[in-house]
Amino acid sequence: MRLTSLAKLLGTALLATAATSAFAGEVVVSAAASLTNAFKDAAQGYEAQYPGSKVSLNFAASGVLLQQIVKGAPVDVFASADQETMDAAQKQGLVLPADRQDFVSNSLVLIVPHDSKLGIKSLSDLTHKGVTRVAIANPASVPVGRYSEGALKKAQLWDAVQPKAIGTQNVRQSLDYVARGEVDAGFVYATDAAIMKDKVNVVLEVPLASPVLYPIATIKGSGNAAEAKRFVSYLQTAPAQAILAKYGFKKP
Repeated sequence: MRLTSLAKLLGTALLATAATSAFAGEVVVSAAASLTNAFKDAAQGYEAQYPGSKVSLNFAASGVLLQQIVKGAPVDVFASADQETMDAAQKQGLVLPADRQDFVSNSLVLIVPHDSKLGIKSLSDLTHKGVTRVAIANPASVPVGRYSEGALKKAQLWDAVQPKAIGTQNVRQSLDYVARGEVDAGFVYATDAAIMKDKVNVVLEVPLASPVLYPIATIKGSGNAAEAKRFVSYLQTAPAQAILAKYGFKKP
């Protein structure tokens, strides 16, 4: 009887260990640069909730991340700052429609250095002679750049502002340029501006034709699919949502 009971206990313990091992391991998350601070905190929260797990984070412009994945980078989860980039990932069979979801939203803002004396208050002010340098991320690969270009074109200001554009590789580079006073103004997300309130001023929330929604998905053929799906699910939990909200992200 004792041997039978011991065998049952050992069997239960082995099953529990196997269930944990099915998830335990490293999950590689490639995320838009604007998610940097929030995802660093979320990763710590995830690892604390699931001991033995490891989240490796890779941040860059969404388009750059997509190209890395296309070229075979070992990524388990992809979080983009726009629908267009995730659409491209889906069309190339890198993610499945059923695994894709919008998990946060953001807004585009126009910022200036904290000590700016140029009086920039609107998009049309960017056309003034005194404004010579405007940080705009590369529209070809960076979602915030596409949003910025679209807003300026809608306002019929792109032709006047484009010659003043200082191209950047991602939204954080645009933020840094404005914070250091190297440009007169720049386009970033509201969440980016919020982390440098002492160095930049938001002068305008830029109206857009469609909302800024961030999609996330597990990569098809991920080497750690179970962990990847659990991380994506974790982002919907109350603790993770509180972290995202702390950094200014809103629900989609």
